[in-house]
Amino acid sequence: MLSDLLQSVLSNVWYVFLVIVFFGGSILVHELGHFWAARRRGVHVERFSIGFGPKIFAWHGKDGVEYRVSWLPLGGYVALPQLADMSALEGPAAEQIAALPPPSYTTKMIVFVAGATMNIVFAFVLACIVWIVGMPVSNEMSGTRIGYVTPTLTLADGTKVPSPAAKAGLEPGDTVLAIDGTRVSNWMDLKQTLLTSSGHSADGQPKSDFTIDRNGRTEHLTVYPQLTGFEHDRSVGILPGYDLIVHSIAPASPAAKAGFQPGDVILSVDGTRILQIVTYQETLTSHAKAPVNVTLRRGTSTLTLTLPPIVDPKESQGLTFTAGFHVSHPSPFGQIWDQLRSTFQVLGSIISPHSDVGLSNMAGPVGIIRIFHTAAEAGFIPIILFTILVNISLAVFNLLPIPVLDGGHMLLATIGKLRGRPIAPEFIATTQSVFMLLLLGMILYVSFFDVRRIRRDSSDDQPAPPPPAAAPAK
Repeated sequence: MLSDLLQSVLSNVWYVFLVIVFFGGSILVHELGHFWAARRRGVHVERFSIGFGPKIFAWHGKDGVEYRVSWLPLGGYVALPQLADMSALEGPAAEQIAALPPPSYTTKMIVFVAGATMNIVFAFVLACIVWIVGMPVSNEMSGTRIGYVTPTLTLADGTKVPSPAAKAGLEPGDTVLAIDGTRVSNWMDLKQTLLTSSGHSADGQPKSDFTIDRNGRTEHLTVYPQLTGFEHDRSVGILPGYDLIVHSIAPASPAAKAGFQPGDVILSVDGTRILQIVTYQETLTSHAKAPVNVTLRRGTSTLTLTLPPIVDPKESQGLTFTAGFHVSHPSPFGQIWDQLRSTFQVLGSIISPHSDVGLSNMAGPVGIIRIFHTAAEAGFIPIILFTILVNISLAVFNLLPIPVLDGGHMLLATIGKLRGRPIAPEFIATTQSVFMLLLLGMILYVSFFDVRRIRRDSSDDQPAPPPPAAAPAK
């Protein structure tokens, strides 16, 4: 008992350490980009802070820069009062900035873009690690073949409706090539493309155009997704297809007596093609109390074995299954491109007035830390993959032309350049303050939904309460 508790504590300490290293490291890398570029271009650096708000601790380096760690872990900043007056957020500058020469337009652009550039470089380095080491990929998620079409979908209010995929005519074995003209390469790509799609019919229903391959023929089907679940995600009622592989066989079980072996690939049950374990289970249930013929592939041979009748549909017949996996070595450039495309896809859906995705679907600092923790539990490669995504997202987000962000600073500097004179510092300071309040409000808003997700998932993990005891007979 004590050893289990100790192991649990040490594991959590390790996970927290990984979160600090990779999440904190992503912020640190961004700010180091600004810091390094500012020093190289001769810009005065007042302060280097990880986090915002009051300082936890600080020290002054020999270079005259104040280095600090602050209480609000919502990012960080390098105070560059020569480039932008952010005293309302970063505190007043000790140096008399008016006495310093104003930096050139080129210097401003280099310093402001350096943070995002360093995030891209950091992501590329991590992508090289994934390329060299390789990442395990489940065969279930590596393709876009449909394995099962659900007959119904359950909406957020518990209402059951006919499956949009079934109504549109999608079938097991179809391979999805594109959704609304956007090509999809794996199941996660398919899900995200569907979630972020914004098509609607004339009467306002969500609408998606599926391009599929069916037995070598390319076909186009119109599907009308339903909004399901807590997040009101677009769903059509399909599950991924994969080879159902026998993983293990219980000794003396019906399957062992029938001659099944680990590695056998289930092809069909009584003539029904098997591309998903759901289909396998449903077929056995529908043939309860009667023997079933299972056609399988063993090596290069195809053979048929017979399973005896099952009394209880929940019986496994002694078989456990796996979808299998393979180790992939995606190129660093391909990884960066995929994450850039994914980030712009999500950003576009948030901006689009026709999309079903909103700010409430975004993850704030709370959600990001939670995902980091989950990725750390899954292993070293998953946390690296998520860190790549975070760094690409940080780079893109910070380059948006919104005051307070790096892209906003670049926009204001460019407007001043085009005008032939800088924008009034008072106007910039007021604009920065207003947008900083809006940004903090957005962070609080998405964090509220992060907390709701955590509470919902925690309640879902709790065991159901026992039924009330029956009243004694009278």
